Amino acid sequence: FLAGFRKTVCGAAQIISLRDFVCLYTIVWPLVALKMLHNIAKLCQYRRKVFHILPYVRCATRRQLSTSALESPEVDVALSTGRILKISSGKYARFADGCSVVTIGDTAVMVTAVAKQKSQNASFLPLVVDYRQKSAAAGRIPTNFLRRELGPSEKEILSARLVDRSIRPLFPAEFRYDTQIVCNMLAIDSANPPDVQAINGASAALALSDIPWNGPVGAVRVGLVDNEAIINPTRKEMQLSSLDLVVTATRQNLVVMLEGRGNVVNENELRMAIKKGTKEAQLIINGIERLQKMYGKPKRALEPLPAVDEEIQNAVQTMSEMRLREIFRDYSHDKFSRDQAVSKTRTDTIDKVWSSFPAADPGVISETFNKFVKGVFREMLLEEKRRCDGRGLDDLRKISCSVNLHKPLHGSALFQRGQTQVFCTVALDSPESALRLDPIASLDSGMRSKNFFLHYEFPPYATGETGKIGPIGRREIGHGALAEKGLVPIIPNEHPFTVRLTSEVLESNGSSSMATVCAGSMALMDAGVPVQEAAAGVAIGLITKYENNDTKHLQDYCILTDLLGIEDYMGDMDMKVAGTRRGMTAIQADIKVPGIPLKVVMEALQKSMEARFKILDLMDETIGASRTVRKDCWPVTDRLVIEAHQRAKLLGPGGTNLRRLYLETGVQLTPDDETSFRIFAPSEAAMHEAKEYLENLLKAEKIPDLEFGAIYTARIVELRDTGVMVTLYPSMPPTLLHNSQLDQRKIAHPSALGLQVGAEIQVKYFGRDPVSGYMRLSRKVLQGPATAMIRNLDRPGAAGATAGATTNPTTSGMEDVKS
Repeated sequence: FLAGFRKTVCGAAQIISLRDFVCLYTIVWPLVALKMLHNIAKLCQYRRKVFHILPYVRCATRRQLSTSALESPEVDVALSTGRILKISSGKYARFADGCSVVTIGDTAVMVTAVAKQKSQNASFLPLVVDYRQKSAAAGRIPTNFLRRELGPSEKEILSARLVDRSIRPLFPAEFRYDTQIVCNMLAIDSANPPDVQAINGASAALALSDIPWNGPVGAVRVGLVDNEAIINPTRKEMQLSSLDLVVTATRQNLVVMLEGRGNVVNENELRMAIKKGTKEAQLIINGIERLQKMYGKPKRALEPLPAVDEEIQNAVQTMSEMRLREIFRDYSHDKFSRDQAVSKTRTDTIDKVWSSFPAADPGVISETFNKFVKGVFREMLLEEKRRCDGRGLDDLRKISCSVNLHKPLHGSALFQRGQTQVFCTVALDSPESALRLDPIASLDSGMRSKNFFLHYEFPPYATGETGKIGPIGRREIGHGALAEKGLVPIIPNEHPFTVRLTSEVLESNGSSSMATVCAGSMALMDAGVPVQEAAAGVAIGLITKYENNDTKHLQDYCILTDLLGIEDYMGDMDMKVAGTRRGMTAIQADIKVPGIPLKVVMEALQKSMEARFKILDLMDETIGASRTVRKDCWPVTDRLVIEAHQRAKLLGPGGTNLRRLYLETGVQLTPDDETSFRIFAPSEAAMHEAKEYLENLLKAEKIPDLEFGAIYTARIVELRDTGVMVTLYPSMPPTLLHNSQLDQRKIAHPSALGLQVGAEIQVKYFGRDPVSGYMRLSRKVLQGPATAMIRNLDRPGAAGATAGATTNPTTSGMEDVKS
């Protein structure tokens, strides 16, 4: 009966084991009857709704959603350094479209990928990448008031942007589904940074999912120690490295993303590192492909984009091509006049086409026009090798710069390149003003604080727009971090001040972050910061021509030096490179196509180096070295050394003297050790005022020369539970004579000896304590042995001990005082 019943029911329910059937049968046993088999089978068809609480009911797609925690497919990738990178899936987050866990050392990162099933009515890819760096992964508790993770930190934002730029170029052009990538740090071992592994995790998660994606990609971090490239260096190895470069590449050695900083790395070493990283990424790609082949899901079918009638395309071309070519050949246009001319052409074309095709969707006509404009712009660049502002491919825009713009500023500079204008200021402050990093960021980078940091601002008026001015956005954080990387190597390590560099973009028509490097370098020199050499930056663009998504075999391309905003929008790459005459300090490459060949990357690096030298020559005409003549507003530093016994008088009760000094003069004292302090004053006048205050505070009458071992008369000025406060001369600060040094007998309070305030007692002087600087005094050593002590010494057999104890009581007391 059971066999027949199971066969009948399972035909509809697709239950795959006897255990599942027994569980189901136990629940529905009142309904078991031959005449109701049809009803039972019908219920079982909806088991996901009716019996979803059953722990033994399994999903039909058993391979993707296994109830066994042990079923976790994994591949090991052996890197050239001998280290193992593990990529696994199937154990965590099985409701996501794709999930992977990447482990190197004891650092593990889980990445999930989820995309909606319905396409959005958007002309772009709505991709969101979130990177979560949780304290629990490092065995820490967040230090904020709520003791939990709050909004994304700067490190999380920069890591998320790193992942986004690595995977975005490989999505199909017609893929417009809401997609979210979430990177969760499961564990961190303080030796292996998790950000690069998040890129590999995102690549594996997308490859294993049913989301259409033209990956996978592989990413590695490349260090440079003793002119030798190191793949995925540990944190300790990075401290010795002159290069920190992240390289993301595709299967055919095509570069998808570059991000890095260097301690003035020459271009030959940089090229070697990029080639090494691209080659190493192939090992990771092979591992992901093996995992995808065995356990990947079939890719979902894409909803086709609305087809555009060929007649509409021809109408758009006929009505706008000549006007667009005239606009892009009119070199008198600036940013706004060119945009207005193109906008008017768009409006006229859409109106005319719509009047000819009233049934057409205006949005489709508008998108058709946008694609056509982009095609005309790119085609003219490839054919004519002349840019829309009249420059050649390698020409720079007109550059002008100035420094020392406002008297109260420690340092300032204005850098103008074409219609991009950046104003930078420098503020010098005490070492206590250093930027302190959060514990997890410190664990990752090995830095607890930064004495140089850059803040970048991009207000709406910089592009002639209105908008809300509020919390800093992700774009501003990313651009500011890149400019900071470009300037850090030229800042001396032993600079006595904390340096804050602010950058305000006043006008923007492309490459404001690289203009920040130029303006920041000059502002630092204007502030007297002894920079090693000037730094500058430039943006390099790329226009390509290829077919069938094959960017390895480019039919044609041209490299653009010093990008305009419109060239960035229409082009395929925005490579920003900053550095000095000796080498690179920062690099970032945003690539919009599915990778570019190494040959093109190397050519772009060469163009950036040539342009950087030209910019540095122009900057040297304004300011060629750090200012040596002091400004009146510059802060000053000095050092104060005191005696150990003066420390308490300097600090005051609870540090009140230091707080009073800061409130009255603005001067800060920072202790180096027990007797040495660093003085920071915002100006020379404040320093003179502070020194006068300190002299008056520490000034005292001439201290008599006290003889070690001499006996002095002390006056009691206060009784305490622990002893009495006494003075040896009128201007002396009271010092404590402890209960243990008042009498041979052990006492609990000085009143037991009949001592009172104002009484005079005889004490012996044993110098000053070498640590605290307080006087060491004793009354006990001047007294004979106590009565009880004598009685103990008079017992039989102790005569020798008594004689020894009574003949030299002073020596015994000195040993007690020293102890």
